[in-house]
Amino acid sequence: MSVSLILLPLAISAVVAAHASRTAKDETGRLVCHVQTRMRNPGLLADALRDTGAEVTAQDDTLVANWEGVRATFQRNDDDVWTAHLEGSVDDRRAVEIVAGVDAAYGRQVQSAVLDRLREHAPAAGLRLESESVGADASVSLVFAVEGRE
Repeated sequence: MSVSLILLPLAISAVVAAHASRTAKDETGRLVCHVQTRMRNPGLLADALRDTGAEVTAQDDTLVANWEGVRATFQRNDDDVWTAHLEGSVDDRRAVEIVAGVDAAYGRQVQSAVLDRLREHAPAAGLRLESESVGADASVSLVFAVEGRE
């Protein structure tokens, strides 16, 4: 089976968001699902795909992910909206599950990148990392001390 997904940014308007989870067929009869996502950065998306166990190849604005029995081609259109076309052992429910898993992995990639940036730039801003803790929900708390203040 073959399923195409349009991955809509979370920052879309309320009107579009109301239609974001619809499923329809395109002019060729392929199943097309609209799914909300936060995915934007191709490097982080590739890393997120790998985190889900996919073998990933990248070329220009296209990422191809291969899992056992499923192949997904991610492409960005002129409006910077990603689409994913999934083929193999997949139906619309499974396609949405796969993309939801990739979106969660993408969120973890973003969190990691932001934390790395904070740790890297803190000294230049006069901050020293005092402690770091990870919550049960994978949230991260950083406590910084201001250097040179008593």
